[in-house]
Amino acid sequence: MAALCEEDPSLEKHFKGHRDAVTSVDFSRAKKQLVSGSMDSCLMIWSMKPQMRAFRFLGHKDAVLCVQFSPSGHLVASGSRDKTVRLWIPSVKGESTVFKAHTATVRSVHFSSDGQSLVTASDDKTIKVWTVHRQKFLFSLSQHINWVRCARFSPDGRLIVSSSDDKTVKLWDKNSRECIHSFCEHGGFVNHVEFHPSGHCIAAGSTDNTVKLWDVRMNRLLQHYQVHSSVVNSLSFHPSGNYLVTASSDSTLKILDLLEGRLLYTLHGHQGPATCVAFSRDGELFASGGSDEQVMVWKTNFDADDGDVVKPQKYSSSVDGTHGTVQSEMDCGIHHKKTKTQDSVRTHEQQEEETSLANTLEHIVGQLDVLTQIVSVLEQRLTLTEDKLKECLETQQKIIQNKTN
Repeated sequence: MAALCEEDPSLEKHFKGHRDAVTSVDFSRAKKQLVSGSMDSCLMIWSMKPQMRAFRFLGHKDAVLCVQFSPSGHLVASGSRDKTVRLWIPSVKGESTVFKAHTATVRSVHFSSDGQSLVTASDDKTIKVWTVHRQKFLFSLSQHINWVRCARFSPDGRLIVSSSDDKTVKLWDKNSRECIHSFCEHGGFVNHVEFHPSGHCIAAGSTDNTVKLWDVRMNRLLQHYQVHSSVVNSLSFHPSGNYLVTASSDSTLKILDLLEGRLLYTLHGHQGPATCVAFSRDGELFASGGSDEQVMVWKTNFDADDGDVVKPQKYSSSVDGTHGTVQSEMDCGIHHKKTKTQDSVRTHEQQEEETSLANTLEHIVGQLDVLTQIVSVLEQRLTLTEDKLKECLETQQKIIQNKTN
C-alpha cells in the first residue's frame, strides 16, 4: 500500500470587501464563485478567476447571517436579521426575490440536494420548509424551546437536523414532520450541525468548545473532540467523509481526521474569531470567514492521495484528553478510499460520455433555476403594477365623486 502523501493546507487567496464580520461562506458547484454574507447587511460574490471583480448585493435591511448556493449554482439563498430570506441570481444585476420567512432573525438557510426545497431556521424557535419555486410555505417544525441556529437536509432529503440554543440537536422525519430523536450531550448552545456525506451520521459544534459526531441510525455518540479553546462556530465535512474542518472563536481552523479520530492540522489565519468555514463540492478548496472582515480560500492538499487504500479498523482515541470511541468507517459511513485499480476499470470513453451528460444536465437544471427566478421577479413586478393601478383607479373615483358633488 502506498503511503499517504499529506501536505499542509495552504492559503490560496484572501478577499477584502466586507465592512463588518463575515458570517457565512459557500462555494458554487463548479468553484467558479464564492458567496459570503456579513453583519454589514451585504452579500459578496467573489470570482475565483484572477482579476475578476466581485459583486456586492444590497437588499437586506440588517445583518446577513447565512448564505448558500443552490446545488446547480444558479441561485443563492440568504437569511437575515431583517426576518427575510432572499433568493438571488448571482450575476451582475443581482436581482432577487424576497419573502418574510420568520417572525425573528433568520439564522440558517439550506437547499435540499435536488434544489427543490429550502429549509430555514430562526430565533422564533421554528424550522420552516419552503418550495424554491414561488417560495411556497410547506410546513413548520417547532419543538425547540430557544433560538434555532442551524437546520440541514440529509443528502437523501428524508431527514432534517437542527441545532439550537436549548443545547439540543434534533432529528426530524421530513414526511411525518415528527421529531424522531433529540441529542442532548452538549453542555452549551449548539451553533452548527451538518450531515456526513453518507447521511449516516451528523457533526455538531457548540459553545462548550466541543465537536461531537453521532450515528443517526443507532442514535449514539461516535466521536467527541475537545480541540478548541473557545466556541465552535461552524464546521464542514470533506466530500470524502474522511475529514472535518471546524472554525472557532479561538481564531483557528482545525482539520480532524475522522478515520483515525485525531487532530490533523491547526490553521492560523484570521485575526479574531473564525466565524464560518465550508469545503468546496469537490473538496479541493475550503473557505473561511472571520470577525476580521476577511474571507480566506485555502487549498486542501492533504487529500491529494485519496486514491490509496485505507484498511477499516476500530480505533479508541483520546483527542486533547477527551476520550471518544471512533467506529469503523463502514459502521458510521466514513468511506474506504478507492483503489486506483477500481477507477482504471472505467474506459476513457465512458468517462467522457458521463462528463458530457452531467454537464448537459447541469446546464438544463441551471437554466430552469434562472427561469424560475425570472418568473418570480416578474410576478413581484406585476403585483406592484397592479397595486399602483388600483391606487390610480381609486384616486380617479374620488376625483369623479368630488366633481359630481
